Amino acid sequence: MIKLGWKAGPEQYPPVELLDYAVMAEQAGFDSIDVSDHFHPWAEEGQACFSWTWLGAAAVTTSKIQLGTGVTCPILRYHPAIIAQATATLACFAQGRTFLGVGTGEALNEYSATGQWPDYQTRQDQLAEAIELIRALWTGDKISYEGMFYETKQAKLYTLPDAEIPLYVSTLVPESAHFAGMYGDGLMTVGGQEPDVYRQIIENFEAGAREAGKDPAKMPKLIELGVAYADNEQEAIEARKRYWAGTFVPAMFTQKLYTPKMSEDNGAVVGSETVKAKCCISADPDEHIKFARQYMELGFDQLFFHSAGPDQQAFLERYGKDVLPELRKAKAAKSKKAALGKK
Repeated sequence: MIKLGWKAGPEQYPPVELLDYAVMAEQAGFDSIDVSDHFHPWAEEGQACFSWTWLGAAAVTTSKIQLGTGVTCPILRYHPAIIAQATATLACFAQGRTFLGVGTGEALNEYSATGQWPDYQTRQDQLAEAIELIRALWTGDKISYEGMFYETKQAKLYTLPDAEIPLYVSTLVPESAHFAGMYGDGLMTVGGQEPDVYRQIIENFEAGAREAGKDPAKMPKLIELGVAYADNEQEAIEARKRYWAGTFVPAMFTQKLYTPKMSEDNGAVVGSETVKAKCCISADPDEHIKFARQYMELGFDQLFFHSAGPDQQAFLERYGKDVLPELRKAKAAKSKKAALGKK
């Protein structure tokens, strides 16, 4: 089954306005929402609300749409015990509609808030411990945990959800996908790279899952896709560059003091052709359907569409009417053909 979601951008919109869009996304027929969890935005003119407060508000103003982080970093700004508690509480509001996406973070958020930015291997080791501790606390047992990085003493979550919470691990490169398979219930990544990169990511993810005794065929594979369903191509490109160009710059993962101003300056050198190569910017619904289907063919079964605006409401309504139904039809037709082939 394919799930088609919307990427909520608290780096661009104030929280109340973003909440209105969440309601519109549900009404437009989107299945899920993932919201990034940032302390700083990508640009000086951006926003940066506390995503966990926003998720609680979204949970009680929607009724069907799935909600989760894309992604949170439970190792520096947050102690993993707090993320375990936050997700459990969210799941009480959004019963059966919650997931947790986790990753090793960006200096833009973690160093600015904590003064800490360990090397990547250390952060990955911290994430492995954090995932273990979060899952232990979700059992409702009293947990005395002694790891290399985290420690709890008879810690217990007294407010637990009724349903299990899937935990997805972010990976942007093939080298970290094995870890995602080992520790996650599913995979999260972003679009815009060559197909062979995703084939290798999925191959490594599945190898890690099998090594951990899991069936990769039953594990969701989520991907965020940059899109603009827009008549004015240049306006759409400029909107993405204004708020999100910093996402194209690798320095956010390697440089400690990485501020919104630096992100904005680095992003300014990103050309329009780079944006166009990594996103689908078109007023033609067939182009968007073709763009999304290539990722479905690669094996991704949960797609999150991220539009930088400028008119988010129009995007949600038009995409929900013109694009999502056709993608669901295409997936249903392929599934029917596969079923017939097995007979």
